[in-house]
Parts: sequence; C-alpha cells; structure tokens
Amino acid sequence: MSHIKKIRMIKDKIFLFMVGFLTLLTVLPLFHIIYSIVIKGLPVILERGLTFIFGTLSEGGIGPAIVGTLMLTIMATLLGIPIAFLAGAYAYEFPNSIIGRATKVLLQIMLEFPTILIGTFIMATVVVPMGTFSGLAGALALALILIPYVAVYTEEAMAEIPKLYKEGAYALGCTRAQVIFKVITKMAKKGILTGILIGMAKVAGETAPLLFTIGGLYEVYPTNPLEPVGAIPLLIYTLVQSPSPEDHKMAWGAALVMLIIFLSIFIPIRLALKDDIKL
Repeated sequence: MSHIKKIRMIKDKIFLFMVGFLTLLTVLPLFHIIYSIVIKGLPVILERGLTFIFGTLSEGGIGPAIVGTLMLTIMATLLGIPIAFLAGAYAYEFPNSIIGRATKVLLQIMLEFPTILIGTFIMATVVVPMGTFSGLAGALALALILIPYVAVYTEEAMAEIPKLYKEGAYALGCTRAQVIFKVITKMAKKGILTGILIGMAKVAGETAPLLFTIGGLYEVYPTNPLEPVGAIPLLIYTLVQSPSPEDHKMAWGAALVMLIIFLSIFIPIRLALKDDIKL
C-alpha cells in the first residue's frame, strides 16, 4: 500500500511540474513582449519627456495619436454598447426563437471575422460617400468589432443568473422589460462590465480597420470626428515602414504608451473577475 502511495505521489508531482512548466512556456512570450517594449520604449519617452506625450509628430511626439485613440475608443464604445446589450439581452430572453438562434450564430461569426474586411466595408459605405476619411468612420468600424464581445458576455452573464430570481420578479407583477433591465441586468452587471472592458481593450489596439477609415492626423490635435484623425496603432504601423532608425525608436515609445493604455483597461477586468469569484 505504501509503495502504491509513493507511486501516486511521484505521478502527482510530475503532473504538477508539467502543468507549471507548460504554463510558464505559455506566459513567457507575453512577458518577453512586455519586457522588450518597456526596455526599448522607456528610454525614448524619458529622452523626449513631455514632448513625446503632448507634441505633434514633427515635434517628436504622439499627442494627436493619443487623443485620436481615446476619441475612437470612446466613440466606438458609445455606438456599440447599446446595440450589443440589446442583442445579448434578446439572445438570452429568446434563446430558442429563430431570431435568437440566428443572433447567437451571427455574434460567433463576428468574433472570428477578419477586422480588415470590416474596414473595407466601412470604407465603401461611409468613407467613399462622405468623400473623406474621418473619426466617425473609424469609430463605426471599431464599434462593429466591439459589439460581439459585449453581446456574448452580456448573454452569458444573464444566463448564469438563476431562473428563480426571474420567476420571482414575474410573480411580483414585473413586466418583461422590468425583469430584463431592472432585475437581471443589475445582477449580471459584473459580467456585462467585463465584456465592455474586453471589447474596449480589443478596439483600442486595432490597426487593420483604421487603414481604410481614419486617414491619420498627427500634426494637429483632432477636434472634429467628421475629419481625419490619428491613432497610436496606425502610427506605429506607419513608423515601422520607415527605414529611419529614429522612426523605429518613436514606434517603440508609442508601443509603450499603447501598452499602458491597454493595461489601464485590462487591470479593471481582472479586478472585476476577482470580485465575481468572491461573489
């Protein structure tokens, strides 16, 4: 019996070692990316100081690109969240209907849909008729990318709420709208918030759809969403195409700023998930 126990303990230790080793191999590339960006980007920011954060491209800064990224992310969030929430709520409330099933299938397709095709679609339907690139076109493209993430998380978060609460609300005389918006939504707000933050993190770093929609504006700060704007991901893509080492240095600095913006969105996600686990 003791011999069998020893064998089991050895197998258990080998299993735990393999799991830890494979986990390390999985996260190691991520830490290497973060390390490389910090090591190569931080000296650029420290060298140029506030000029890098607030200056224009000709001054050696990425200020307009930072403002453009924030503008596009906020606009895309405002445009996409209402549609995404309604789609997720409908898929939850009518899961067996034809439209409900079609909505779920469409959302899954949109999750895997190439974002560059979304950019070309918006270019054909918005940019070409308007006759100009614009922040609005970029925000519409990013909103289409954000919608499936928020909708899927909304539907899944609502589905995790026990039906007992839903039945209790109906027993108290609540209408369907009151049950969805005042009962289920409040109870599922943690999961819905997680979907919103993941969607925002996703669109904040998108490049492909912006190639066809926003045009790029890096010498003046954007003020009108109907005119061309810049964005950090698109600026990085442009800079790395240049043969100039100075442009490559600036691209590393811009990548670090992009990483900071991404982490500022990602950290609240982890906090929200931690709260969900505690609940």
